[in-house]
Amino acid sequence: MTELEIAAQLGIRIDVNFASVDDWLRLPGISIHQARSLVELIGMGVQILCIEDLAAALNMPVGRIKPWEAVLSFSYYDPESTLTPAKLNINTANLEELLEKIPLLDAATAKMIVENRNQNGVYRNLADLQRRLGLSSEVISQLLHYLQF
Repeated sequence: MTELEIAAQLGIRIDVNFASVDDWLRLPGISIHQARSLVELIGMGVQILCIEDLAAALNMPVGRIKPWEAVLSFSYYDPESTLTPAKLNINTANLEELLEKIPLLDAATAKMIVENRNQNGVYRNLADLQRRLGLSSEVISQLLHYLQF
């Protein structure tokens, strides 16, 4: 808990609605399973707006995670805002979803994404996607704001 106090004094904050598994694992007492569940839940569009929401998502008493609050940031993000585009899970999206939700993606690339995934399994990350499809770094740079894995 001392480390949390020091982190808070240094201004370290974790935005719960954008936290990665690694971010969650910085908190004492959280398991890898819980961290992954939170990332998956948030990736599906659920927003965590307060410590009580987080406790409910983890199925834990609020008192047990209350010390985390010193480094957590709870913010609401409008899902319709163009400033924070909703991320699409590339491993579950179909061709129509890819074309509809990723404005800069052309039909040929979207088709290649789905076909390669169906033949070779899920994509692990952006680097895996780039390697498997031979996409340029410019395309990957544009896609990183729209995709999750």
